[in-house]
Amino acid sequence: MAGLHPFQMTGIDQLPAGELVALLTRHSLRELGTGVPTYDLPLTPEGVALAETWGGHLPRPLHRFYSSPVGRCVDTAQAMAKGAGASLAVTPALTLVEPGCFVEDIMSVGPLFLNLGPLGFANRHFQESLPGLLSPETGSAKIIRHVNESLGPAGSLTVHVTHDTILAAFIYHLLGRSRIDEEDWPWMMEGVWLWFDGNDLRWLWRGESGRRDIRSYYF
Repeated sequence: MAGLHPFQMTGIDQLPAGELVALLTRHSLRELGTGVPTYDLPLTPEGVALAETWGGHLPRPLHRFYSSPVGRCVDTAQAMAKGAGASLAVTPALTLVEPGCFVEDIMSVGPLFLNLGPLGFANRHFQESLPGLLSPETGSAKIIRHVNESLGPAGSLTVHVTHDTILAAFIYHLLGRSRIDEEDWPWMMEGVWLWFDGNDLRWLWRGESGRRDIRSYYF
């Protein structure tokens, strides 16, 4: 599917049958703008079409859509639901936006983010404590709890639409990375598949599976 990360579609065949699965995904293709992207940038027509087409390929019955309140994320969720033929409302979730997930004080975090850019900021976040910003572990714990508490019935899929910075901080924390490069950065409309297995969170990201004991995240 043009515009979709190559591993996104192939990952469907690796999902466990009958499990409660969640998809934490970046929004679809948006306008590029200039400089650091702002929240007012909308999806492009191609982005709407991609989200709708991808929604039609989602592999199991849909339980619910959660989204960052930002317009392009809500529009992504709505287009995915339309493509899937699902009459589901989109539920805004502050865990899927900043401030709200990792960022606690935008006045402290904002200038550094603008100075370093998304990739540089993410690497600084992995490597040291920053004022106004939750650690990767603490912010990821919020995402894990949100995903777990919003799961649907057995065999269903719940979709969570968020932003690249949140998805990158979350998945590369789980992978134990302290530094990432440009090629690691989440594509638009790329996401990680998540499910729970006892005390473990399991995931599928770019064709590779992983798991982590998450008891320490519930504090």
